[in-house]
Amino acid sequence: MRYLLAKISFIFSLCFLSLPALASDDRDPWEGWNRNVHAFNEVMDTYVARPVAIGYRFISPRFVRTGISNFFSNLGEVPTVVNDLLQAKPGDALRSSGRFVINSTVGVFGLIDVASWLDIEEHSEDLGQTLAVWGVGSGPYVVIPFLGPSTLRDSLSIYPNYQLSLIRYAPLTEEETYGVLALDLVHRRESLLNKESLISGDKYVFYRDAYLQSRNYEIKDGEVEDSFDAGFDDFDSTDFDDDF
Repeated sequence: MRYLLAKISFIFSLCFLSLPALASDDRDPWEGWNRNVHAFNEVMDTYVARPVAIGYRFISPRFVRTGISNFFSNLGEVPTVVNDLLQAKPGDALRSSGRFVINSTVGVFGLIDVASWLDIEEHSEDLGQTLAVWGVGSGPYVVIPFLGPSTLRDSLSIYPNYQLSLIRYAPLTEEETYGVLALDLVHRRESLLNKESLISGDKYVFYRDAYLQSRNYEIKDGEVEDSFDAGFDDFDSTDFDDDF
């Protein structure tokens, strides 16, 4: 499922290249298009994603959800290591490698975050951040069907990022792979349930500004002059990767 969505997002990103700039906001020249896609995602979220996430929370004890969160976070260490190396951060790559080895063994396939208990801090890097470090501009803000907020640079990196996912190479059947990816999407949406109360005003603008500020924070490794608004502190960009 995520493989299919990644391919769809890549195709839509290429389509965005041909769209004219119609809005005054330099960050969001395709606002009209983006708002339409945002509205579509909101409908899908209201009638599909959110009810499924609520049901998932209802049937899954907290310790189970914590284990699932740790498991997917551990899988994310691999692309983080690759992008650390591409960004010439060998120390960070070594730390993420250590986290992966410790949590995959002592932590029972990543279900237990033993590395954090050992004060080995987690961080996340992806190809979009790597391209930014290499000097590639973010390009306009875009909203991708099902996947939500992004930028042209980040959207073009979704498919390559997926190629680094260990799930692609696991000895699973196609149905099992889609099941794992679907669980990842549902779990991500469930993690947003407690944060819905933070959203205020124009939801489209809130999502856009939160995503762009959060990505800027991540790309600069937290070294930014402007602090986030209080309401943005509880968000990170990965929360916006999957609206459905």
